[in-house]
Amino acid sequence: MKERSYLADADTLIKRISKGAFLTVKAGDVVNTMTIGWATIGFIWKKEVFMIAVRNSRYTFELIEKADDFTVSIPAGDTCKDAVLFCGTKSGRDVDKFEKCQLKKLPAQQVASPVINIPGVHYECRIIYKSAMDSSFLDGQLDGKLYPQKDYHTLYFGEILACYETS
Repeated sequence: MKERSYLADADTLIKRISKGAFLTVKAGDVVNTMTIGWATIGFIWKKEVFMIAVRNSRYTFELIEKADDFTVSIPAGDTCKDAVLFCGTKSGRDVDKFEKCQLKKLPAQQVASPVINIPGVHYECRIIYKSAMDSSFLDGQLDGKLYPQKDYHTLYFGEILACYETS
């Protein structure tokens, strides 16, 4: 495990996230992971922040609403292509994604939610702000294209408590 700057190679990381990364949340004794393809890494409120978006219809939404934190595991290369696809199309309500994809959890250093034990970059984040999207503020073209079923996201801003790379 090698610690790294949260913004190191940010452009490369965002491109990798767009191909799929794992958002993992633990609420009580329940842990779920899902694929994300959108995120923002930056600096706001004098804090290093990772922002994720979770649709209210997702099982992970139920969990993250009860959680204080989340992790994001960004696979190195195409190492987890099948698992990324599976976790982006199946619900944790119906299937144990860890078992089905043979994903191993690794305890996080700073938060309750584990990281996925894969080669890649891992972020551990404490939720410091959340906001449900208000469609009246969304560009109409984006609304029609990305939200035809009106299943909007809630945005979660996580203070980055740890960022490291595993191989």
